[in-house]
Amino acid sequence: MYIDVDGARLFFDTVGAQLAIAGDHMDTRETLIVMHGGPGFDHTTLRPYFDRFSDHYQVVYLDHRGNGRSSGGSESWTLAQWGKDVKEFCDRLGISKPVVYGNSFGGMVAMSYAAQFPEHPSRLILSSTAARLHISTTVALMWERGGERAREVAERFWTTPDEQAMQEYMDVCLPLYNPSPNPEEAQARKRAIIRPQVTRQFILGEMRTMDARAGLARIACPTLILAGGYDPITPEVCSQEIHAALAPGIGELHVFPDAGHGVHRDDPAGAERVLRKFLSRSPE
Repeated sequence: MYIDVDGARLFFDTVGAQLAIAGDHMDTRETLIVMHGGPGFDHTTLRPYFDRFSDHYQVVYLDHRGNGRSSGGSESWTLAQWGKDVKEFCDRLGISKPVVYGNSFGGMVAMSYAAQFPEHPSRLILSSTAARLHISTTVALMWERGGERAREVAERFWTTPDEQAMQEYMDVCLPLYNPSPNPEEAQARKRAIIRPQVTRQFILGEMRTMDARAGLARIACPTLILAGGYDPITPEVCSQEIHAALAPGIGELHVFPDAGHGVHRDDPAGAERVLRKFLSRSPE
């Protein structure tokens, strides 16, 4: 499905109904907005895992502007606009007080959204993401896990992400994001719509200077932070920085020592337990 938002045509899909039959009346379920990483990928990389939460929530998957099936000019590919899109998307569809989950780049968008509109979300989930990147740490971890070849590929990708560098990074470094191969994730990447021009623009531009820590102090809702101890691209220090920047009592940090990037990929049952426990709490 598509909806026009601030000059872009955004694609979204839903799993589960907003209204649930409860005997002689209808219960309204909360909306869980699930936002993908990248930038440049689409929402399908997070399916089917998050479909399971449709037993209690209306799950809404969103392709960010310029990503996947969504349109939007390159001049609008900014964290400020991507964050604003979440609020406008909800307003257009009548979604009130959503739970917003962001994985990796999607977490960066979620932080931008919640900092701009602190009273809008009911709860926030930031998974394997960063307020600012630590590229030197990432390159060192790539060398540790993949040798000199992985270090060279990572350095080239983060400085000159042309088409060849991006393909080499996908082949050499992406498999090092997690401790063991995951055939389902390999399939997900193959079926995803990838827009490398979005990735390239973000890496050469805003990614180099972004620092969302000041904005994090404005977030007002309960916030769950998920981190993988094995994650080389958003290592544990990134999640610690997010937790430290939030107002006291807002954040809850869970580290999965043996998980990599996207903790649900390496510990699906453990991630689900933590997510369901957090989601079951009434927002304050």
